[in-house]
Amino acid sequence: MGNTKKQLHLGAFIFGVGHHVAAWRHPHTETNGLLTFDFYRKFAQIAERGKFDMIFVEDIPTLPERLDTAVRHTVPVRAEPLTLLSALASVTKHIGLAGTVSTTYSEPFHVARKFASLDHISGGRAAWNAVTTSMEITAQNFGRDHHLDHSLRYERAKEFVDVVTALWDSWEEDALIIDKASGVFADPDKVHTTAHQGTHFAVRGPLNIPRTPQGRPVIVQAGSSTTGQAFAAQTAEVVFTAWQTLGEAQSFYASLKGQLPEYGRSPDELKILPGVLPIIGVTEEEAREKEAALQELVHPAVGLSMVSGILRHDLSTYPLDGPLPDLPDSTDINGGKSRYQLILDMARREKLTIRQLIARVTGARGHRTIAGTPVQIADMLEEWFVKEACDGFNIMPPYLPEGLEQFVDLVVPELQRRGLYRTAYTGRTLREHLGLAQPKNRYTKLALPL
Repeated sequence: MGNTKKQLHLGAFIFGVGHHVAAWRHPHTETNGLLTFDFYRKFAQIAERGKFDMIFVEDIPTLPERLDTAVRHTVPVRAEPLTLLSALASVTKHIGLAGTVSTTYSEPFHVARKFASLDHISGGRAAWNAVTTSMEITAQNFGRDHHLDHSLRYERAKEFVDVVTALWDSWEEDALIIDKASGVFADPDKVHTTAHQGTHFAVRGPLNIPRTPQGRPVIVQAGSSTTGQAFAAQTAEVVFTAWQTLGEAQSFYASLKGQLPEYGRSPDELKILPGVLPIIGVTEEEAREKEAALQELVHPAVGLSMVSGILRHDLSTYPLDGPLPDLPDSTDINGGKSRYQLILDMARREKLTIRQLIARVTGARGHRTIAGTPVQIADMLEEWFVKEACDGFNIMPPYLPEGLEQFVDLVVPELQRRGLYRTAYTGRTLREHLGLAQPKNRYTKLALPL
């Protein structure tokens, strides 16, 4: 394939000790280091050596409803994202730091303050993955009997992001004076109350942290449903998504980018990064053997529980070698609609049995798995990129740290050889890595012409 002047973007997705559900059992996984700082430091520094745009930390603020299976056979332990990323800021210099915080189970002032702090501490490398949270059981950890309805969660999320960005704007760029001689620390005329009174929030402001190095932290979003796309088109600067086929990814890319002009935005103001789980071998046969070895480590109860959870339907009473039962489309559920529909469509399209579907889901959880040589993996990444299915990828190592090391040592050089990927960081902030402009402060007055 020919080179392109445009270069793709890469995120490195931290998910426990690896994205494959059996990663913790892999002989090369550092499972005992799960909550040690050294484990995460190594991950971040490997990704920075690979010139990744960012590392991304997800968050699930609950344990699965099927507690016995989750605790007995999987690794449900998760580090709190902001605590972890603040620590990683001290041992990295360039790589962006993206963390997940729910708009359904948080408050805008707290979120604005925490990410503004991270942006200052890291020198302009913070990003907030604003999610609405899909798991029904989460509500019970936050004093609620029921999860908010899907449409209401997104209504709240839109107002939440509006409040957070207003708080990030509450200090103008030149508000700080810090004049020791006069005793003036900041110009009060350039620090603004937010005075937000909305349906879900009442926030006075201003923030007690000045304008950050990026102007604002980068806003990431991960929903791919119709409602999620509308939310992303209005607010997001990066979208993480999951697709199995080139055609599906191209359709989503065109749909989401096509909505941006409605909100006064250009296509370059939003980067779309689907997740990819790479399993790398010297030969394709070796890669397939690695994939099969991982699948052999999946406890039968885990795979069934995982698919049942995504589809919100107990599959334990159905034959494993039979098809899925009739299930409703995503419009009739109140959870992760896009992932539910993706898994359902894949099973229907490929006529998968429940056993086959389990094998497909336990690795990448609905994202695309690519098992092959470094050249084959680079071929697929290039094809999706040049055919306008994405602006880059969120790389999901199957197990850690080796899964990420192999991608950095074997696939990244191939992408660089093709002119598709940077050979050095040229910017200082995450916005500069992503080619995103620094947002204008809503309170800054335009200078009048003389």
